[in-house]
Amino acid sequence: MSNRTIGLCCSWSFLLIGTLLGASPLSATDYFDESTGTTVFAFDQATIPHTQNLKLEMCQPQRHPANPVVQRGAPGSVDAHGVQFYGSILKEAGKYRLWYVAFDDQVKSKVASARWRAAYAESVDGVTWTKPNLGLVKFAGNTNNNLLNMGGESWGFVNLKVIKDETDPDPALRYKMTTHVYFRHNTRLGTLLPFVSADGLNWKPVKNVTPVKGELKKEDLLLPGVHFEPCGGLYQWQGQYLINGQNALPGVHHYQGRVVRTYRSNDFLHWSPTSSIAFVRTPQHTYLGAGRSREGEQNHEGISVWNRGNILLGIHGRWHGTAEWKDVRVDLGLVISNDGLNFREPEHEWTFLKHGKDGAWDQGGVLQGQGFENIGEQTFVYYGSWDPRATGGPEVARGGVGIAMLPRDRFAALRVDESGKGPGDYQLPEITSEFVTKAIALENSSHFYVNADGLGPEAILKIDLLDDQEQPINGYSAQLQQSGFQIPIRWSNATLPIPKQVHVHVSFMGKRNTDIRFNALYLRH
Repeated sequence: MSNRTIGLCCSWSFLLIGTLLGASPLSATDYFDESTGTTVFAFDQATIPHTQNLKLEMCQPQRHPANPVVQRGAPGSVDAHGVQFYGSILKEAGKYRLWYVAFDDQVKSKVASARWRAAYAESVDGVTWTKPNLGLVKFAGNTNNNLLNMGGESWGFVNLKVIKDETDPDPALRYKMTTHVYFRHNTRLGTLLPFVSADGLNWKPVKNVTPVKGELKKEDLLLPGVHFEPCGGLYQWQGQYLINGQNALPGVHHYQGRVVRTYRSNDFLHWSPTSSIAFVRTPQHTYLGAGRSREGEQNHEGISVWNRGNILLGIHGRWHGTAEWKDVRVDLGLVISNDGLNFREPEHEWTFLKHGKDGAWDQGGVLQGQGFENIGEQTFVYYGSWDPRATGGPEVARGGVGIAMLPRDRFAALRVDESGKGPGDYQLPEITSEFVTKAIALENSSHFYVNADGLGPEAILKIDLLDDQEQPINGYSAQLQQSGFQIPIRWSNATLPIPKQVHVHVSFMGKRNTDIRFNALYLRH
């Protein structure tokens, strides 16, 4: 599919939801959290392996008109020179919490790394952000700032990610942060340093370490002593903690430039020295040779992850490399993983968000932060900015936090494909447009919902549950004729016990079935 068709799957009218039974439409506050159940996205070809007469169309986001929603501070402040959103956003108790990297405008500082500090902001609506006076860290002679207490030491952070670990029985370890710090070998190399916290504001390293000029001592490394730029993403998967980031060393094969590498830990303190290659772009399979690591199409700074429970969505940096920094650009791409380790693109070499034009706050390059929120009828994907063209020259102010907007969970859509009909005498007999999922595990209380648009009396989605032999299960059939983000499925006559796992068969029916845009199926447990 070419980019000429992108955007057709998005309805920016933001429909209110009604039910098939004529119930009142849901308000924005009535939407359930999709990540607490199972999501089957239209672009998840591992979960939807069987299709006929359908095509996938990706949805291009729009930039929020208030961008950048978090801006640099006033001269002399902790983030006067940069708000770098290699950070995270979490929603807690009706409030959005944001962790980011701040760096000041004291450009003559002898310790450059120590200027890059962990900072904090918060919001009640996800758009208007404040930088609270935390009073935790002294800067410029006082503590009137939003810097986080990282254990009383001046670490130099480039990248940080935060999760709240509800599975940890120790409240003092509930919040977990991974950071990209530096250490010295023959040169300055990147590495991992994790922190833990009870409140997300006061942190301590997972081991008793102290910095030297803002950097980690070589004897304190948690990962092998190679250059690794970690914390593109931090997430939990099947009982393990995983981080990914950028690395240009060979991994079984010799790839061109920056690839996404993943390390893992069972306790957040001890990290395996072995790693896996999580994602490689197709052009990277052609190695250009030593001394050319900046050139070619590559990945940039790993994958920021949205953990949806049964799958992972991710935003990665699409590095457009050249021989000279002045010509390098960075965009953002979309990936998905079903196993927590291997990521793939739903659309080959597709750009989710392009860097801003010259003169814009996000000119030259955009950064993936781990900030994903479904707020009302919208999905917010938070991102940062960095113009790589300034690298190697005088330091320039940069950064901010922006929002790329989509209708709620509508990253892509499955639609009827008419290209196989053929003209005139070559027209093929009419074939159905449908898909069948792989077997999906259920619970006794599972309820089904659909995210779709374009439905009506002549544009119907027919939903059938199938058994292990892909035969219809009596009573588990429904027809949807009303669009919405969470359309509840009302089965026709569900009197028999539902099996422990089912296949879902979805048919696009009616004279106007080409209007239908299927975005996602949800199982709410």
